[in-house]
Amino acid sequence: MSRAGRFINQIEGYVAFEPAPLPPVPPIDAARLQYPLSQADLALGRLDGTTRILPNPDLFVAMYVRREAVLSSQIEGTQASLTDLLSFEAEDNQDNPLDVEEVVNYIRAMNHGLERLASFPLSLRLICEIHERLMQGVRGQDRQPGQFRTSQNWVGSGGASMTEAAYVPPPPRLVMTALGDLESFLHDTSLPPLLQAGLAHAQFETIHPFLDGNGRVGRLLITFLLCHRDAISKPLLYLSHFLKRRRQEYYDRLQAIRTGGRWEEWLEFFLLGVQQVANEARKTAGKIIALRETHRERLSAQGRSSGNLLRSLDNLFENPIVSPRRLELSLVVTFATANKVLARMENLGLLIEATGQRRNRRFIYEPYRRLFDDSEATP
Repeated sequence: MSRAGRFINQIEGYVAFEPAPLPPVPPIDAARLQYPLSQADLALGRLDGTTRILPNPDLFVAMYVRREAVLSSQIEGTQASLTDLLSFEAEDNQDNPLDVEEVVNYIRAMNHGLERLASFPLSLRLICEIHERLMQGVRGQDRQPGQFRTSQNWVGSGGASMTEAAYVPPPPRLVMTALGDLESFLHDTSLPPLLQAGLAHAQFETIHPFLDGNGRVGRLLITFLLCHRDAISKPLLYLSHFLKRRRQEYYDRLQAIRTGGRWEEWLEFFLLGVQQVANEARKTAGKIIALRETHRERLSAQGRSSGNLLRSLDNLFENPIVSPRRLELSLVVTFATANKVLARMENLGLLIEATGQRRNRRFIYEPYRRLFDDSEATP
């Protein structure tokens, strides 16, 4: 048995993994992790400080939640982009494509979990609630949403069967024991929050307790745990961008835990991801502050019409895609006035008309959307 557990032969002819409880034995090498942990903590603290000075940090959080939802869903094979999601939310896409609905479910699951954490412990019950919302009405809805599996699953795109799979999680009879151990670890505050989050995420992926949606729930677990431990004041740390860029290394690091108990190498990789995404988010927050100030100055100089222009700008930070009808409702003005406001902002270079049509037009606040554009790139 390694520090992470052992592989056990099954009578059906395949080999499954039985995880050992956390924390690892022997303990994590704290000295080896001291520097990467301090760098990750520093980056996280700087991000937290920057977001506190944003004019409306909740809008920044909302865009990052959307970005994470898109990226995390793309890792699992969906094709929806951030623009697709924003267009759907702007009510410009009434067809409700399935990929976008999966991303919307991710946002609903995340928001539900964050709301529940205010009065409910981070627990197996909450994890099931998250999973149920994640899988509702989309691909995988027939694979026991909100219920831990009672049959064997396996991991690996090249594995047509369990004997060919890259990794076979614990057999069903061991799942609840492994999950019970994980729940106990989630309530253990003896380790620094980032180390606990890194260990818990890897263990969840190793158990793979659902028939579908494990990757998305496992990534959400990182955010929930850090918020639960008050390591971040806003839910702004999302690793999907980092993991998407380095997907194969991510899978290799997880497998190295199972085969050789190499927890420290995994945690170094995890902490590097935390440091990089926190620094990227902090830079984006700074760009948002500068962008808002520049554009508010430009709109304030427009004389009598500046009031509606400035109110429109605030709406665009909530969703950078807007139609005349949506703006009409938001500002409580006539449709003609909404059209004039959008035309004025387009002439000032703030908006781009995206449809090329005379009717049912849609405008994009491109300078703002571009700040999150890396979510649309392929890995």
